[in-house]
Amino acid sequence: MALIISLAWNLLLFPLSLIPLLILLIVLTLVVLLHLLFLIIIIGNLILICVTSSTSAGLDQILPWMFYHKVIGVTNFFLFVEGKAATPEVSKVLESIPGVKVIYRTRQLEEQQAKSRIWNETWLSSFFYKPCNYELFVKQSLNMEMAIVMARDLGMDWILHLDTDELIHPAGAREYSLRQLLLDVPGNVDMVIFPNYESSVEREDIKEPFSEVTMFKKNYDHLPKDTYFGMYKDSVRGNPNYFLTYGNGKSVARVQEHLRPNGAHRWHNYMKTPNEIKLEEAAVLHYTYAKFSDLTSRRDRCGCKPTKEDVKRCFMLEFDRSAFIIASTATEEEMLKWYNEHVVWGDKELKIKLLRKGILTRIYTPMVIIQSLRESGVFSSVIASAPKISKEKFLHSIDSSNSTRAVASISLPSRKIGRTKESQATARKTLDFESAVFQELAVPPQSPPGVVEDSNLISHS
Repeated sequence: MALIISLAWNLLLFPLSLIPLLILLIVLTLVVLLHLLFLIIIIGNLILICVTSSTSAGLDQILPWMFYHKVIGVTNFFLFVEGKAATPEVSKVLESIPGVKVIYRTRQLEEQQAKSRIWNETWLSSFFYKPCNYELFVKQSLNMEMAIVMARDLGMDWILHLDTDELIHPAGAREYSLRQLLLDVPGNVDMVIFPNYESSVEREDIKEPFSEVTMFKKNYDHLPKDTYFGMYKDSVRGNPNYFLTYGNGKSVARVQEHLRPNGAHRWHNYMKTPNEIKLEEAAVLHYTYAKFSDLTSRRDRCGCKPTKEDVKRCFMLEFDRSAFIIASTATEEEMLKWYNEHVVWGDKELKIKLLRKGILTRIYTPMVIIQSLRESGVFSSVIASAPKISKEKFLHSIDSSNSTRAVASISLPSRKIGRTKESQATARKTLDFESAVFQELAVPPQSPPGVVEDSNLISHS
């Protein structure tokens, strides 16, 4: 009480002309304190998420994919480019985008990747020295290894490996945001698994899958088992498996010491078994074979013979093998007929039935986001503002791009180069004992659970 009386007496003695100034100072102090509190909250909620991808796609696919993920909270991209993606028309646009690091598959990169510790370890060895999808799987793993170092150098919190035909669907978060979803993950979790949904195209003439496809087949992990197995035959429609391609999702890992890839679908750690969780609503949307031209583009990337025996050397999944044989031996008309029978969902009654059962689902948000980005001119303005350079300058820029510290600090990565199988086998015997404890084998693309029918018996496989 005495303190209050004292303050009141002091205010009475305070010059009346200065009271407005005093009030202003108090208000300004409160505003500053509120701003500081707001900044503390923002910084506390700020996490850095990076995506790494190995791609040969063009801007028509990469730009919508990239800016969609920027919208949902991805901050950085490490793009290992080949083919069309490595041409000046594409790569210079990508390099002009803030937060994007482009790494070219040069001889320098391959020599660097040939020194990776991966070649002396066992977890990926069953994929070495095989063509097509196996070679790509090894290359992706080596690129992921390099991306881990780049992510650590930039202070990233999470790292995710995605192909450019995949979109993260952060359902279940308080807002449609990968950042928010990962903020809600407990601090003791090392890896978060996103089950994948597979695109279910309804026409043969899709040109822009991200903007035209809204129907997806849900993952086994997100369905009641009675529904999954009860509707299995209707869902498969004569194809080898429930999904056309893989069914074991993708994962995002917390960036930390001793992190390593575990194939294109998972991460692992040299010093411990990661603590992982699987999300119950969020998913990876996989736009596989969404365009008819995907049949021939996959064929053109592989030199295997179109025979049932030879395709087993080249492809891990049965549908990819069948698609390669058809694309290599059939006429355009025959291919289109096969595509409609095996990929396109043309049976309206079956679609309604599976939508009601929850096997199929409609997802519109990615389409809306990407259409909004396109209509607002984001993609066209990025292309228009990219620098134009000569071929000589472009070739020089490739060397300098791959020589920056983010890549050069790595003693990791690919290797078709320069070692005999005998010397490689010898080198593998010199494993570090500590890390050998955690040599869990790489997780390949895997089909979802299937059923085996035997007269009246149906068993789950």
